[in-house]
Amino acid sequence: MTNPVSICVIGSGYVGLVAAACFAEMGHSVLCVDKDEERVRTLRAGGVPIFERHLPELLAMHLDRGVQFTSDLTAAVEQSEAIFIAVGTPQGDSGAADLSSVEDVVSSIARALHGYKVIVEKSTVPVYTNDWIRRVLARHGVDPRSFDVVSNPEFLREGTAVADFLHPDRIVVGTASERAAHLLRRIYQPLTGGSYYARPDALPGRCSAAHPARLLLTSAESAEIIKHASNAFLAMKISFINAVANLAEAVDADIEDIAAGMGMDHRIGPDFLRAGLGYGGSCFPKDVAAFQWVAKKRGVDFQLLAEIRKINEAQKDVFFNKVLSELWTLRGKRLAVLGLAYKGDTDDIRESPAIAIVKKLLEAGAAIAAYDPAAMERAKTALPPSPQLRYAASLYEAAREADAVLILTDWREFAAIDLERLSRAVRFPIVIDGRNLYKTAEMERQGFTYVSVGRPAIYPVPQSSAQAMLAS
Repeated sequence: MTNPVSICVIGSGYVGLVAAACFAEMGHSVLCVDKDEERVRTLRAGGVPIFERHLPELLAMHLDRGVQFTSDLTAAVEQSEAIFIAVGTPQGDSGAADLSSVEDVVSSIARALHGYKVIVEKSTVPVYTNDWIRRVLARHGVDPRSFDVVSNPEFLREGTAVADFLHPDRIVVGTASERAAHLLRRIYQPLTGGSYYARPDALPGRCSAAHPARLLLTSAESAEIIKHASNAFLAMKISFINAVANLAEAVDADIEDIAAGMGMDHRIGPDFLRAGLGYGGSCFPKDVAAFQWVAKKRGVDFQLLAEIRKINEAQKDVFFNKVLSELWTLRGKRLAVLGLAYKGDTDDIRESPAIAIVKKLLEAGAAIAAYDPAAMERAKTALPPSPQLRYAASLYEAAREADAVLILTDWREFAAIDLERLSRAVRFPIVIDGRNLYKTAEMERQGFTYVSVGRPAIYPVPQSSAQAMLAS
């Protein structure tokens, strides 16, 4: 790269670690800062503390070359032209985003600023955070001529975050400063100019040298709202299709056909029209709540956001009642639970519908054998092993002598189960699928009672009844 930028990324969570690795992949020099000394030691030794596709390979390739890890924030700030803030902004009790970590980081930056720096909000924050960062710096006596603040929200999906970063739908840069905008253009030039995609070792994806990434320059306030509005809109699509699924089920329609028909309309599109257990994870729940809180504080009655959240919460109860309806009583029942992460391709259990449902099943007296390809260690913090709950080494072990199998996460492994082997393992061939991973006709052929979301339940005809029907 002919014009690299020295970058400091503060925070080594999902956003910070992916950003650090991808900036290094683009050719920049990156210092990634975290106050957790043990985490820094793990990263320096080549460990990757999160489950994310392509991330281990990128970090191994660029460790101690394009990216270094440190707990010395002051030194990292002094050596960098751009400082990206990528710390957590969890939901507070009021629904507002908790920005205390952002404020702590900004205060530390203020004490380390010497010469002009561009401070970039990468964390998901409510509108006017840009302005508050300026105020905090001013309170610490920082000369306003020595910095600019930019909003550069991330649009990453866990499980595909590296590809999303390097092949973005859009790069949003919010600032009124042309000097700061120029530096952000330099940072993203390998993507927006297409030079990264021309490299033979570039990660493949939707962008190319002929069709590079697009950069949108806006005000900081607009950039901040773009992030929250985008996540709220996607959450709305999920809640909408789940509400339609409940109607479809009530009239014996098939939500998969309905979603396919809706998704063919280019104005709607097929993405996020998958009926299931509702959304979870570290983004949608807190971002919808924070967006609603911001609107309320500004005197805007954004009622739609309340309904999105209400439908999403109710969907977990809808699924629990399906289990209860099929098994009559749960006390003493043995259930195989497949999936604990909030979605496939991640080990993240934050706000996972699966975790919430398992807790309800345990409270109802069920005995559970749980399996997840990546999230079991994290799940043990929320669901400690007990006589009522054990963790299995495979999905087939979890299914052994089970009264029913519950699919709670859309892992590809769960969409490719050997159904004959599963049938031999279980006590009763009952599958209650919260992710609609199977065709109803296939489950019927395999002799399963199959209950899914927004589709008619399948009950196999007993052999004696089938023979009697043929004889008549």
